[in-house]
Amino acid sequence: MCGIVGLVSFVDDLSGRQDLVTAMRDALPLRGPDAVSEWVSPCAVFVPRRLAVVDLEGGHQPAIATDAEGRESVVLSYTGEVFNFTELRDELRRRGHEFRDRSDTEVVLRAYQEWGPACAERLRGMFAFAVWDVRREELVLVRDRFGIYPLFYAETPRGFAFGSEPKALFTTGLVGPVVDREGLLEAFSFTPTPGYSVFKHTREVIPGEVVRYGRNGVSRARYWQFAPAAHTDDLAATERRVRELLEDIVRRQVEADVPISSMLSGGLDSSAVCALVNRQLGGQAPLRTFSMEFAYHLENFRPDEVHDSADAPYVHQMVAHLGSEHRELLIHRDDLADPRAQAEVVRAMDRPAAGLDMYVSLHRLSQEVRKFSTVTLTGDGSDELFGGYVWFHDPFYVDSKTFPWLGASHRMEFLSGLLDRKLYAELDFPGYVRERYREALAEVPLSGDESPRERRMREITYLNMTRYLRVVLDRKDRLGMAASVEGRVPFCDHELAEYVYNVPWEMKVADGREKSLLRAAVRDLLPAAVLERKKSPYPTVQDPAYRIALREQLRAIRADRSAPVNELLDADRVDSALYEASFGLRAGVTRMSVEAAVQLHHWLSSGVTVEL
Repeated sequence: MCGIVGLVSFVDDLSGRQDLVTAMRDALPLRGPDAVSEWVSPCAVFVPRRLAVVDLEGGHQPAIATDAEGRESVVLSYTGEVFNFTELRDELRRRGHEFRDRSDTEVVLRAYQEWGPACAERLRGMFAFAVWDVRREELVLVRDRFGIYPLFYAETPRGFAFGSEPKALFTTGLVGPVVDREGLLEAFSFTPTPGYSVFKHTREVIPGEVVRYGRNGVSRARYWQFAPAAHTDDLAATERRVRELLEDIVRRQVEADVPISSMLSGGLDSSAVCALVNRQLGGQAPLRTFSMEFAYHLENFRPDEVHDSADAPYVHQMVAHLGSEHRELLIHRDDLADPRAQAEVVRAMDRPAAGLDMYVSLHRLSQEVRKFSTVTLTGDGSDELFGGYVWFHDPFYVDSKTFPWLGASHRMEFLSGLLDRKLYAELDFPGYVRERYREALAEVPLSGDESPRERRMREITYLNMTRYLRVVLDRKDRLGMAASVEGRVPFCDHELAEYVYNVPWEMKVADGREKSLLRAAVRDLLPAAVLERKKSPYPTVQDPAYRIALREQLRAIRADRSAPVNELLDADRVDSALYEASFGLRAGVTRMSVEAAVQLHHWLSSGVTVEL
C-alpha cells in the first residue's frame, strides 16, 4: 500500500517547482512511511510514498519504463496489491518483457506497456494508480472494481491534480478545502454517490473506471460493472463454488513480505476469513488476530434491535478454536470522547462520518494492529454481497422507497438533525436523497426475467455493493492508513462478487436466515456457536457516560462564539439536545446528530470552509 499525489499542467512549467514538490511530499506521510520519491518533468510531477509490503528491496516508485533508445516512455505511481501478479508476470515474460524485481508494481508497469489502459481488465486485486504516458502526453488514472483504494482528482484551467486523498490535492495549489451546498448534501445525506467528493471542484474516480487527461481534456470510461448472467449451478454446487473461490482468494491474499494478521469480531464473516487464513498458514506460525470491545460492555451489554449479542464471548471461542495469537483492545469512554482522537478521525476521513464512536474505536484498533503487523485481512464486503444486514430481510426496509439503510432512520435525520432548519430546507435533503435513489435504481443491471421479489433483492444488493460498501471500504482504508496498516478484503474479490451477485436470492437464504449461502460454504471451519450466531453489526457504545460527554462537548462548542460551526447549527435543536431529558430525541435529534455536529466543528476548525 502506498499514497500517491501528482499534478499535470500544459500551462505552467513544473520542472523548477521545488516548493510544490516539497508540499506534495508531505501530503500523505502515514500512507507511505517507508519511502518517498519524486519524478518531475515540465508537464508532470509524480510524488509517491511507499508502505513496503511485497519485495521490500525492490518495488521502487515511481516505476519507469524506457523505449529502445533508452528514453523514458511510461511513468507509474501505484498503490495497491495485484493478487494475480505472478501469472501476469509469466505471461508478460512470454511476450518478451524483462523484469528487474519481483514486485507487483513492475508487473503493472509492464502490463500498461503491453495493453495500455486496458491492462486494468486483467488485474485482480485492490489498486489505484496513475500513469504518465510520455509519448502521448497523457495521464491515465485507474481504480479497482470496488474502490478498495481511493483516488481523487481535480481539473482546473491551470492543470489536473490527483491523489489518494483530497488533502493531497490541496497541496498542489489547484484547489482548496472548500465545501459548497452539494458537498454538504453529500456529506450529511448518507447516500454515497459514485464519483462525487464533498469538496468543491474535486471528484473521485468511480470504482472500475479509467480517467484520461491530455491536451484535449478529460475522458472517462468504465472497464468493469456488474452484469446479469444465468446461474446454472444447483445449491450444492453453488456452495462448493463459493468455498473454492474463497480458498483461492485467501491463498493469494496471505502473500506478503511483512507480518500479516486478521481482524476478528466473532461474527460469521471475520471468523470465516480467520479460519481460511489459518488453514493457509498451515501451522507454520500462529495467526495473529485482533479484536475490539467497549469496556462498558463487558458487564453492562444490553441486546438491542440490531445487536443481539456482545462480540467478546464469540471472539474468545474463535481464538480457542484457531489457537491464534490474540490481542483484545478495550475502548473506554474517555478514548471515544477525546477531542484529539475525534479530530484525528475527521482528518483521516477528510469529512464527518456516521457513527463517531465506531470510527474512533477502529482508528485505535488500527494503531494497536500496527504495533505487531503491517497487513490485516477483514470480513468487510460480505454483508453487502451475501445479504447480511437487517434491511435485506425486514419487509419494512425491503419495501421502503429509498435506500434501505435509510428506511427508518431518515425520519430522525440521523446526521443532519442539528443543522439549521432554514439551511436544511433550502438544501432540500429529502429531494437530494430521492434523486440519488432514482439514479441508483436506473443503474441496476437486470436481465428482464426476474420475478418482482428477485428484482427487488437484486436492486438492494446493487445499492449495497455500489453505495453502502463505499462507506465500509472508505472507513477501512482511511482509518487503517492513518495508522500505516494495509487492509485486505477477500469478500471484495471481483470473481467472487460476479458469481454471488447472480445467485438467485432464494439460494442465498436457503435456510431462511441471513447469509445462509456463506454459512453453508464454511460450515466445517467454525464452532457451532459462531456459525449459528445471528448477524450483529459493528457495536456502538452503550455507555450513558459517552452521551453525557458528547453533550458537554456540544455545550462548549455552543459557548464558543468564534466557532464557525455555530453558523450552521440550529439553536433551538441544540438547546433541545443540551437541556431536554430526551437528549433532543423528540425534536428529531439523535446521538449520531450530535456526533455529526461535533465532527463538523473539528472539520471547520481544521481549515475547511463552507460556501453557501
